[in-house]
Amino acid sequence: MKASLKGRYDIDKSSAAATVVVKAGDVRLRASLTDATVVKGPSLNGLALAVEKPGFFIIDYNVPKKDVRFQFMNTIRVAEKPLNLTYIHSRGDNRTMLDGSLVFDSANKVSANHVVGSGNCKLKYTYVHQGVTTYEPSYDLAKNSWDFAMSRRVYGDDVFRASYQTGSKALGLEWSGNSKLNGSFKISASLNLAEELKMPKLCAESTWDFEM
Repeated sequence: MKASLKGRYDIDKSSAAATVVVKAGDVRLRASLTDATVVKGPSLNGLALAVEKPGFFIIDYNVPKKDVRFQFMNTIRVAEKPLNLTYIHSRGDNRTMLDGSLVFDSANKVSANHVVGSGNCKLKYTYVHQGVTTYEPSYDLAKNSWDFAMSRRVYGDDVFRASYQTGSKALGLEWSGNSKLNGSFKISASLNLAEELKMPKLCAESTWDFEM
């Protein structure tokens, strides 16, 4: 059994969440809850249950909304290259999403995301330079706009990431890391360059994992 605790802190509000995962053979059973589940007495708010077989399927059930989300994964080979396919369907909003990524080698990957019936499709190319720096240009066909992201490993396992969305003119910066002693963390800042000059939105997250 594994458990994790996650805290999120930003200027507007703070939140917390917890997850417990139990292995049952090849299948994992997962229960997740947020601070809304326990604030003002126990309730079903923020409670979610899931059944998962890694690499094959995930079935999520949102208890308060009584909504089911299905996710199925498979990998086929195209010209001896792995093509990872994912099918996601949310019953509540009747929304179906298709994901695909073709891995050419350890440094090059092309991926696509499409929401069925919306005409929305996003294409992304990922290039990893010397295993340290990652470049990710992407194109949104529906918005006819480009997004750019670059991340680089620093101080061992820490990652610094910068992103820019040309359509909304949103600039984002993120620093994340993982430690066996202190858990994982993520500090991010975002700024919309299209608006009048304001203070960037800051957010910090911490996650601790436990073996039970």
